[in-house]
Amino acid sequence: MKLSRRVSWFLLAFGVWSWFIWVTFVKNLWNDGSGLAFDDAGDPTAYFWVHLLLAVTSFVLGTVIGVIGLRGVRAARRADA
Repeated sequence: MKLSRRVSWFLLAFGVWSWFIWVTFVKNLWNDGSGLAFDDAGDPTAYFWVHLLLAVTSFVLGTVIGVIGLRGVRAARRADA
């Protein structure tokens, strides 16, 4: 499959954006003081585990999508040379 340059850059940007957003989210989740992520004893709650799973899934998908975009950008550059 051949990706257009525009789609390749979009996928690469999506991968970078996904990492930026979810790293920030995990930092905020880890430092949560509202009682949602950790109970009074300091143990993680179900809210914490569900959102951590969402973040890990998003890291994986963002990485895969970003790599596809990077490969498309590189292929487009090689085709221009």
